Amino acid sequence: MSANEEYSFFGAVEKSFDRAAKFTNWDPGILEQIKACNAVYRMKFPVRMDDGRIEVIEAYRVQHSQHKTPCKGGIRFAAEVNQDEVMALAALMTYKCAIVNVPFGGGKGGIKINPRKYSVYELEKVTRRYTAELVKKNFIGPGTDVPAPDYGTGEREMAWIVDTYASLRPGEIDAAGCVTGKPVTQGGVRGRREATGMGIFFGIREVCQMPDVMEKLGLTVGVEGKRVIVQGLGNVGYHAAKFFHNAGAKIIALAEYEGAVYSEDGLDVDAVFEHRKKTGSILNFPGGSNFAKNTDALEYDCDILIPAALENVINGENAPRVKARIIGEGANGPLTPEADEVFVTKGTLVVPDMYLNAGGVTVSYFEWLKNLSHVRYGRMEKRFTENMNQHILGQIEELTNRQVSTRERQFIMHGPEEVDLVHSGLEETMITATREIMDAWKSNPQIPDMRTAAYVVAINKVGTSYAELGIFP
Repeated sequence: MSANEEYSFFGAVEKSFDRAAKFTNWDPGILEQIKACNAVYRMKFPVRMDDGRIEVIEAYRVQHSQHKTPCKGGIRFAAEVNQDEVMALAALMTYKCAIVNVPFGGGKGGIKINPRKYSVYELEKVTRRYTAELVKKNFIGPGTDVPAPDYGTGEREMAWIVDTYASLRPGEIDAAGCVTGKPVTQGGVRGRREATGMGIFFGIREVCQMPDVMEKLGLTVGVEGKRVIVQGLGNVGYHAAKFFHNAGAKIIALAEYEGAVYSEDGLDVDAVFEHRKKTGSILNFPGGSNFAKNTDALEYDCDILIPAALENVINGENAPRVKARIIGEGANGPLTPEADEVFVTKGTLVVPDMYLNAGGVTVSYFEWLKNLSHVRYGRMEKRFTENMNQHILGQIEELTNRQVSTRERQFIMHGPEEVDLVHSGLEETMITATREIMDAWKSNPQIPDMRTAAYVVAINKVGTSYAELGIFP
């Protein structure tokens, strides 16, 4: 790509799709339908700001595919939001949901604002007006299109959305299912906040458990002892770093937009996070050294690199200098197709975003099911499980004439809480998806990388859905 040629995120997604489509047997017309965005809603609406002036807000909602309904995808608040980006993210959501067997079509939304420059009251007015615009065009609803948090949004914004939707749809019993990522008190599910970071950990951990893959990379089996770099200390990067640290990996560098720090002895993720909260910057952390510039962290020698910030941070220009053996895409689209080509040549394993960061949508699916069933996970079985485990434990102790330790007793007796079931369901989802992609890759030596294998899996699942619906006789 030349210097003056504009990068298209959606074009990059299409390029990856076309590369994988060659390894499938679908009719070109079906492939064209799978690839296309079904509906793009671009809107502009006025909002009165705190100082009395009226600002016209630009916003988007894209529904990429309705092979499954509802559509599903986050809403991001960022000054860089544009139609190309939202279309690309919606397309990735289609493929992501297919890979992890979540029955949603892909969607995505965005509002073109920098949330740091607005008061809470202004953000609330923008969010509620955006929701009203979506309701007008039937671009939101528990059976139609279900947004979620993304870059620049969180539980607060989702609470505003569900409240606005419920007020405009009085009496709709499943109104809470119109959006996910809500506070637990508003119908959210426990475990949603850490879900994406945890999913990244589960996915990479499963790859690291594969002896043949590790042998090719010259690494030992398992996560323990691996040297890890994480770019982005937001919700995703923070939790990914924490789970790797807890599993025995060493977090040797952390990067944010204002800078990056490193320590070969390993960084305390919580201490860095608190330092940034106090000082407003990741730099000058007492337990580490500063990089000259934040992008240096991407090129520092490590076993696992997790870019968990924004798209297009590793491209054809800087990819040759990246030394990581494994790159786990925590963000959406952090690598360009040109970077992929470099890493295929170098033998670097790229674990692709389109399934690796699916923890958020997986747990969003659990939240949506909870909202439709109107019952908290664990409520029906927790006490029964504890009583049954107590009975079994009593029988074992009686037969063996041996008392189980207090710690083991507590573990065995424990009935599942909602968060236990959510984490368990997420672990199962990520392990199954990883194995499915690896099986597809190994079954065809012509497939160049894990991303292409993931697209092949996604295309086959979406294509099968269309065929079974009878849309393509």
